Amino acid sequence: MTKAVLMRAFRPRPSLPQFHPRLFASPFRIRHASTSSETATDARSLGTRTKNLIYGTSITLFLSFGYLYITDTRSSIHQWLVVPALRLVYPDGEDAHHAGTAVLKALHSFGIHPRERGNPDAAGDLEVEIFGHTLSNPIGTSAGIDKGAEVPNPLLALGPAIIEVGGVTPLPQPGNPKPRVFRLPSQNALINRYGFNSEGAEIVAMRLRQRVREFAYHMGLGIDEEAERMVLDGEAGVPPGSLTAGRLMAVQITKNKDTPEHDIEAVKRDYSFCVKHLGKYADIIVVNVSSPNTPGLRALQNIEPLTHILTSVVQAVEQVNRKTKPVIMVKVSPDEDSGEQISGVCEAVWDSGVDGVIVGNTTKKRPDSIPKGYLMPQKEASLLLEQGGYSGPQMFERTLALVKRYRKTLDDGPKQVPALPILPSDKPVIGLSRGDSVEGPILEKLEDVKLKAEESLNPEGTELASVSTELPSNSSPLSSNVDDLSEFRPAPLLSPSSLADPAPAPTPLGPRKVVFATGGITNGRQAREILDAGASVAMVYTALIYGGVGTISRIKEEMRNDAEKK
Repeated sequence: MTKAVLMRAFRPRPSLPQFHPRLFASPFRIRHASTSSETATDARSLGTRTKNLIYGTSITLFLSFGYLYITDTRSSIHQWLVVPALRLVYPDGEDAHHAGTAVLKALHSFGIHPRERGNPDAAGDLEVEIFGHTLSNPIGTSAGIDKGAEVPNPLLALGPAIIEVGGVTPLPQPGNPKPRVFRLPSQNALINRYGFNSEGAEIVAMRLRQRVREFAYHMGLGIDEEAERMVLDGEAGVPPGSLTAGRLMAVQITKNKDTPEHDIEAVKRDYSFCVKHLGKYADIIVVNVSSPNTPGLRALQNIEPLTHILTSVVQAVEQVNRKTKPVIMVKVSPDEDSGEQISGVCEAVWDSGVDGVIVGNTTKKRPDSIPKGYLMPQKEASLLLEQGGYSGPQMFERTLALVKRYRKTLDDGPKQVPALPILPSDKPVIGLSRGDSVEGPILEKLEDVKLKAEESLNPEGTELASVSTELPSNSSPLSSNVDDLSEFRPAPLLSPSSLADPAPAPTPLGPRKVVFATGGITNGRQAREILDAGASVAMVYTALIYGGVGTISRIKEEMRNDAEKK
């Protein structure tokens, strides 16, 4: 029994399940009332989220409005912060110029470049008709701002109706040694002697061709040669140079420094080479013969060499592979301002068939300071001794006067030419017999006296350029010294009373010659005066350097305000 009891006591028994209170708990957890600490935590979390929302919204709004403000040309930050900062960081004017161009190019690539917002030209109150185009306004930028056609699109975004890139030389050349740009901040003026530092016509043409093809690609025309042709032939509905409706792009060309100015054939080849490569990418070709920084260049403004050069450019433009050819203008110096020089330039324009004149460039002269009697700082006064062309507000009065003179001379037409003298039968004339018939043609009989007759004066004291049986054509070249009265003496036996009334001056063929003006224009009032004097476009350079990217918008706004007051 004992054994049986023991065996029963030690036999294995099944384990009983253990009791776990959580197994019988309700599946729904009962939440007790929040404590004060939990309430505070939730409140802090809500406050944090609210502050983050406010901060994020504020930053977004700040960046948005900041973007709109900074990229608006009307923002004063461009004139009063950006320009002084550039002058401070880059003491050398040329370095500052390169930096500004690089920044403008980079900003444009990201779409955050300065631009004229609101399309203020849409009202059409400043529209002008030029070369068959309706331009949005009469303001342009002069060459020198974008020498290599690196930033034409950002420049157009600033609001001008015309931009001028260049000047471009046929072959690359470094220009004059540095330093070659000098600031006169008290006068808002510059002295430069760049000497046409240029990458050459072929490189600039490659850059312009790439611009056209990128435009064609964005228009959905492709990016090949055929797409380029379509854009250049006007199938995109915009001018082939500017690629922007209501705007035009001029390309300025000039000769290389080492091309001798007395070798006219070599000079003609230089200009023709530039036209060949750049002509189809320009709305306007500008022939520069007026820079003071290239030795001998201004000598090309004399009537004979200028006529030959402009004629060769006209012929080269006719060969440009484009449906509509670019128009041609010649840029003249403000220092060649005698009556003879102005007359000679205008004669060359008529004879060659050029479309217009850009009046003004930098001057070798040193104008008086503004205001009158102002004593410039010693450092700036010493810079006046530097060689180079001067530009600044002091140039305005000279530019205005030259515009009036060129406008009048161009409108008057070619030099007045007299008709053949009437030879009364009762008055003997040298070389002509008194018989009933004349032996041989009259002109052959008058060969010996023709030169003397050319030097005679008509009753009104007008110079007589030639004696002929009929008026010469508009393309006939006239003497370059017809304005020098000292060379004219009455011919013997041919009194003024024996001459017929002078024939009226021939009317110039084709449209009225166009005048652009550059030099000293800094505000809307001056731009309006230039236009009233006979120019079609007022162009700026130095004002843009000192006034920043908002200069064009400011000038146009001042013009509108001035018109409203009147």
